[in-house]
Amino acid sequence: MRVMALAVAAILLAGCGSREPGNQSAASAPEKPAPKPALTLSRLDCGHADFKDMNSFFSDRPGVYPPGPGKVTDSCYLIRDGDQLMIWDTGLPLATLKEPLQQNGMTAALTSSLVDQLAKGGIKPADIDVVGISHMHGDHTGQAAQFPQARLLIGRADYEQSAGKDDPFGPWRGDESKVTLVTSDRTDVFGDGKVIALDLPGHTPGHLALLVNLASGPVLLTGDLYHSTIAREKRALPGFNTSKSETLASMDKFEALAKQTGAKVIIQHEPADIGKLPAFPKAAD
Repeated sequence: MRVMALAVAAILLAGCGSREPGNQSAASAPEKPAPKPALTLSRLDCGHADFKDMNSFFSDRPGVYPPGPGKVTDSCYLIRDGDQLMIWDTGLPLATLKEPLQQNGMTAALTSSLVDQLAKGGIKPADIDVVGISHMHGDHTGQAAQFPQARLLIGRADYEQSAGKDDPFGPWRGDESKVTLVTSDRTDVFGDGKVIALDLPGHTPGHLALLVNLASGPVLLTGDLYHSTIAREKRALPGFNTSKSETLASMDKFEALAKQTGAKVIIQHEPADIGKLPAFPKAAD
């Protein structure tokens, strides 16, 4: 019996030893992964333009704008979704840093490049994962080529029509694996439902807007569906839009979505809308 008792004691002691040093303790449980950064949205300054006559440039009918000169902003945006970074629109070309662009009663200029602004927040061009372009006009594509490693997101028709001389998307031609061509009403940029490209043609054939579903509430970036608050209120559009009927239909879709979601609408060319989002490196979440 004594031998048996000693054997049992040895087994019990061995079992206790297997728990050393805390192999099954709470302290050794796997650590939970750190949460990814929240979805955030910041404004970047991509230039501005002054016009001698706002109405003649931005409306296809008289009396929409007050007579005389006016100014528009050229805004771009940085979106962070987890560890992914996206630039929405890339503003005026770098040449306008040195010499303002003057044509058709307009003077457009840039005061700081996207690359320089991002550097102040510790972001390099190679860190950008997606460059989203609302449409093919030069005040939205001007600095796209500074981010050649990123995936390009753009409406199919605009991508196809911008090929050729002075192509702003040269770095992506020939490697369409890095291009997402939007053809459907809604394209989920990151696959998580947080950032949605909206197909809203009319200003150009492949014009897009963007829905950003922040935790604080959704935000709609208009692209050039509207150029001003006045244009939104009066459903005014420039005579150079590719299709009036498509533009008006896109306005209807946009307004229905804005009402459905209660989204904050930001008109990218409207100076009064600059304050609706913090300037980078600050961000809304």
